[in-house]
Amino acid sequence: MAEFLTFTRRSILSMPLPFVLAGCQRGPSVFSLTGQTMGTHYSVIAIDESRDLDERQVTQAVERALAEVNAQMSNWDAGSEISRFNAQTGTEPVALSAPLAEVMTAAEMVHAASDGRFDTTMGPLIELWGFGAPGAGEMPRDAEIADALDRSGHARTLQLGGGTLQKLQPGAQVYLAAIGKGYGADQVGRALEGLGIGNFMVEIGGDLYASGRNADGLPWQIGVETPSTQLSGVHEVVGLSGMGLASSGDYRNFFEREGARYSHVIDPATGYPIDHTTGSATVIADNAMLADAWATAMLTLGRERGLEIAQSRNIAVMFIDRDGEGGFTTATSLRYDEVVA
Repeated sequence: MAEFLTFTRRSILSMPLPFVLAGCQRGPSVFSLTGQTMGTHYSVIAIDESRDLDERQVTQAVERALAEVNAQMSNWDAGSEISRFNAQTGTEPVALSAPLAEVMTAAEMVHAASDGRFDTTMGPLIELWGFGAPGAGEMPRDAEIADALDRSGHARTLQLGGGTLQKLQPGAQVYLAAIGKGYGADQVGRALEGLGIGNFMVEIGGDLYASGRNADGLPWQIGVETPSTQLSGVHEVVGLSGMGLASSGDYRNFFEREGARYSHVIDPATGYPIDHTTGSATVIADNAMLADAWATAMLTLGRERGLEIAQSRNIAVMFIDRDGEGGFTTATSLRYDEVVA
C-alpha cells in the first residue's frame, strides 16, 4: 500500500527551522521543507523532474511566498496588513491590497452562501468562551453572549466593496485563521509552479494544496483523521491532485462542564459552541483557500444542513458523525464522490 500523509488542524507548535533534503542522484530531486508560519506549522514536498533546481532556489521561493502572505493577513504579526486594520478605531474605508481583497471577498461569499456560518468577525465570542487565549473553560452568561453577538457578524461590523474594507463598529476585528492558511498554501504552490515544478504538496496548519503526482507516481495520498480524542487514526485516505483539501474538527480544542462538552467551534447564529453530532468536515475544492473556509462552514452547519448546501452548490464534502455508541458514520456529497472516485 502506498505511503500516505495525515494532516490535522493544530495549535501553535514548536517546529524545527526549515530544512531541505535532496532526492537520489538518478531520479528527480525531491525537496522537503518544514517550518513555522501564521501561528502554525507548514510542510512542503516538491519534486523537480528536471533536476535543474537547487535547495536555495526552492527554499527562497517558498519563504518569499510565505513572507508575503504573512505581511498581508497574519493575525500573529502585529505589523501585518490585517493587524493594522484591526488596530484602527476609525470607521472610514481602508484600501486593501489585492491579495487581502481577494481573501476578504472569498470570505464574504462563503459567509453568504453558508447561512452566515463562516464568519471572520467571531473574535468577541471566541475570547468570551476562553478559546482565544489560555484559560478556556469559563461558562459565559447569556447576557454576555448576547453582547458579544452584537459585536460580531459581517453584516453588523464590516462593509466590503470597491477594494476597501470599512468598520461599521470601531471595535470590529477580522480573524483570518480559517481562510488565510489555505490562501498561503495556494500562494506557495504558485511559487513552485513559477519554478517549473508541477508535482508538489503544500500544507499549512492542516490546510493543503496538491499538484501532480507523488514520488510513487500516484495522486498525493492524504489521510483524513478520525475525529476522536481516544481513537486516533486514519478514517479515510484521499488521492489529491490539482485541488485543495481542508478538514475542520471539534475534537482538538474543547472543555467539559457537568457532563457537557463545549467545542471551540462557535455558531455565529447562536453565540454558543456547536452541539450537533458532526465531529469533522472535510472539503475538497479548486484551491486550498476555499477548502479552508468551506470546511469551517460545513462543520458549523453540521451534516444535515451542510449536505443541503453542498448539493445545491456542488461542493465536495465528507462529514464524519458520532453515532452515539462510540463509533462513526460517514456521509458525502455527490461532488465529493466524483472527486475522489
